[in-house]
Amino acid sequence: MKKIFVVSFISVGYFLNAQSLGNSPYAAYGIGDVKYDNTIETASMGGISTAFISDFTSSFNFANPANNANFELTSIRLEATNENNYFKSNYNDMKSTKHSTYLSNISLAFPLSGKMKMGISYQPYSAKNYDIVTKQTISDNGNDVIYQNRFNGSGTLNTAQIALSYKINQEFSVGARANLYFGDLYDLNEFSASNSQYINGYEMKNRVRNFNFTLGTSYQKLNTRTDKKLTIGATATFGNTSNMNTDYTNSTYRYTDAAGNRVDQSILEQKSTSSKNLLPLQASVGVGYGSENHWFLSGQVDYKKGETITYFGQTKQFQDTYRISAGGWYLPNYNNFRNYFSRVVYRYGAFYERGNLAINGLGELDPNGNSINKFGISAGVMLPFKNSSITRMSGLEIGVELGKRGTLKDNLINQNFINLKIGFNFADKWFRKALYN
Repeated sequence: MKKIFVVSFISVGYFLNAQSLGNSPYAAYGIGDVKYDNTIETASMGGISTAFISDFTSSFNFANPANNANFELTSIRLEATNENNYFKSNYNDMKSTKHSTYLSNISLAFPLSGKMKMGISYQPYSAKNYDIVTKQTISDNGNDVIYQNRFNGSGTLNTAQIALSYKINQEFSVGARANLYFGDLYDLNEFSASNSQYINGYEMKNRVRNFNFTLGTSYQKLNTRTDKKLTIGATATFGNTSNMNTDYTNSTYRYTDAAGNRVDQSILEQKSTSSKNLLPLQASVGVGYGSENHWFLSGQVDYKKGETITYFGQTKQFQDTYRISAGGWYLPNYNNFRNYFSRVVYRYGAFYERGNLAINGLGELDPNGNSINKFGISAGVMLPFKNSSITRMSGLEIGVELGKRGTLKDNLINQNFINLKIGFNFADKWFRKALYN
């Protein structure tokens, strides 16, 4: 059983690494379209996780590794996401719709002892998958010449994590998580004119191998008389090591067929650079309040320092970002076995995010440009399996996010999105040695 599962875990991880995802044109900047946190439980509650300690014994919190005091079972999660993006721009009255479906999270978590818990997860961190074409017609000596710019990008940056949680006493817990980021990203900008068969192309090939770690702490005070509880949590991510190695090639060439085979390529410029501030300091603080096994509500603030990345031969400084989230869950009555929906966990949330991109009317990164912000609402349910109990919660997870990103100012792009998420959490007392026969 153990060997079969380990092989399956590696196989699914390989598939996750090979898949293509992400449709936003804003992925053209930097390391792509960052997915924040792909877990259904977190996304369904607006992204709150820093002060969220699950009341149930089957849910492991990776975002704040300190928040696993109640975790007692072995948990396996498999989750998928369906992204639906609707783009609009005042530039030529452009409208477009893009969809993608991908495996968004796989994790295994288990207790090492009554006080120490451990989890391993694997999920996409960011992605590029865009293809944008702009055209302009200019009259040259009475002849119309069509100038075309094509922007194309692909690749995925994944993250593998290992987390440890330690319960100091009934109120305080601490945790640590090691994060490995790896993947290859590719960007191509091609300029062509209808009166020439040659194309000027500028390529960027990025290879990312990066490591950092997250420290977390949490405090929870339970009033045993009223079953009400107050939770406070905080995390910090730092220790950024290694870098992103980028190979640049500026060349002219022509295509011989639709398959994209190049001939007569002439290299104009070629160099390699390194970006060391790829994943800089991040911090989060949250506060929550709720009633044991009944409801919970939390607020959270996240901060991320702007990264420095070499982009098409120029060093660019991305702006600092922050995110404000609020959300929680509600469980009507888990002991009501006559009404199944009374045993369903209902989740809700909302968020606002000041993005790391500021873009001017020329499409360039500019500190004085338009900030590409994002906001949305979310909801979800955890549908328990028939044989689930309050101490052994397994079930089907479903979540949805609706929101908006970007702006129509200066001919930029407005992105409306609907993200659907579905997955399973299988939790039981697996891989335990029996104390008695």
